Amino acid sequence: MTLTNATLADLPAGVDVPRYDRSALRAGIVHIGLGNFHRAHQAWYLHRLMQQGAALDWAIVGAGVRAYDAAMRDKLAAQDYLTTLIELDPAGTSAEVSGAMIDYVPIADGNGPLIARMAQPDIRIVSLTVTEGGYFIDPATKGFDASHPEIRHDGANPGAPRTAFGAIIAALKLRRAAGTGPFTVQSSDNLQNNGAIARQTVVSLARLSDPALAAWIDGACSFPNSMVDCIVPATGPKELALARDLGIPDAAPVTHENFRQWVIEDDFCAGRPDWDKVGATFSDRVHDYEVMKLRILNAGHQVVANAGELLGMTTISDAATHPRVGAFFQKVATQEIVPQVNKVPGMSPVEYVDLIRRRFSNPAIVDTVRRVAFDGSSRHPGFVLPSVVDALAANGAVSGLALVEAAWARMCEGTREDGSTIAPNDPFWGDLNAAAIAAKRDPQAWLAMRQTYGDLGQDPRFADAFCAWLSLIWADGIEAAIDRYLADQAPSQ
Repeated sequence: MTLTNATLADLPAGVDVPRYDRSALRAGIVHIGLGNFHRAHQAWYLHRLMQQGAALDWAIVGAGVRAYDAAMRDKLAAQDYLTTLIELDPAGTSAEVSGAMIDYVPIADGNGPLIARMAQPDIRIVSLTVTEGGYFIDPATKGFDASHPEIRHDGANPGAPRTAFGAIIAALKLRRAAGTGPFTVQSSDNLQNNGAIARQTVVSLARLSDPALAAWIDGACSFPNSMVDCIVPATGPKELALARDLGIPDAAPVTHENFRQWVIEDDFCAGRPDWDKVGATFSDRVHDYEVMKLRILNAGHQVVANAGELLGMTTISDAATHPRVGAFFQKVATQEIVPQVNKVPGMSPVEYVDLIRRRFSNPAIVDTVRRVAFDGSSRHPGFVLPSVVDALAANGAVSGLALVEAAWARMCEGTREDGSTIAPNDPFWGDLNAAAIAAKRDPQAWLAMRQTYGDLGQDPRFADAFCAWLSLIWADGIEAAIDRYLADQAPSQ
């Protein structure tokens, strides 16, 4: 049996399935970058609205701009774009089938099918999960990176773009010419001010080929900021087997934790679903929510993953429940990150630290250390270093954050403490590995990566602590360094 509309009635009792008529759904959203997170998060909120008989004209059309996206399209098309969501809770496992997605645009060079679909008047939101490293940000200036080869291509070939943003611009050009009107561009990536960054990328790229169109986009389109949160592991053989054990023949199931949060700026130029009726929050304080989440959860992931990788741990729950690594996260978060984080309605930063440690410790979530440690070249500047900058400005403590960075540098050398090899795990692994090897003799060589550290590498309050920690890690190991930090003993160079 294959999971399809026709076989929904044959699924085991207890599996929640769509109660709405999927044949009556009409598209309203194109989502680019349709991976596990989107299906467990934005699509789930929409599915829950549809279960109430609402938002039936806001169904999702999936899309991608890379050749490998075709494999996901084929899997989902074969099962009528249904997705099994399996909630992993220590108290028990439950499953539901989400039906909010109704189509997936064919993948093609030049992105013609995607452009044509976004240009249709029924599409009012184009949302994205293209990873925090996919917005073409200059690492030094944090502005638009006009020198990137794909950006140069799209600027010169706006009718046959390679990037999602180039496709968005091409579609908006058609809509303006046809009088169809703008749509909202909604980022769902883990970036502070993700809407503003999406605006920067779209408008700046459009300006390279059509300044008048860029001005129209900037004035007519909406780019709401948002904060998204749900731990969603990658799907592998274990997840596929779990779906089969539950009696669900899904070729692309998604597992997730029993927690979701979505905070959205209410700025939609062409309408939106009422996601707040199923648990999302519309707020003008998105910045405070996202700072709390990015600096505690996302930075916390780097705290435990880098140390866990050095110690040969497999999962985040292994690392978070390790006596030293878990205590390391708790102390860094409460003493060095929390002072720079504002309270949000219903949650103090300290309460959030405790919530995150519980979530990290969930043994049912088999989220790998390797997955979480991937792309540190984007994640450390985006999640960890802003706390260092703010703490230094406030004359606060940064010793633990310097130790976090030292653990990352040690990890990028490419071996664990037991001598086993750490396979390349970053788009810029070659550069990181070379710097990490040099830093074994001269720790300052790591901080010399200005694209990552900027002026931080010259600030003695951070740099001296980093160099001392990295030297100690190489001499005595990460556990000895953590023990010293937990005992409030500064390392000596």
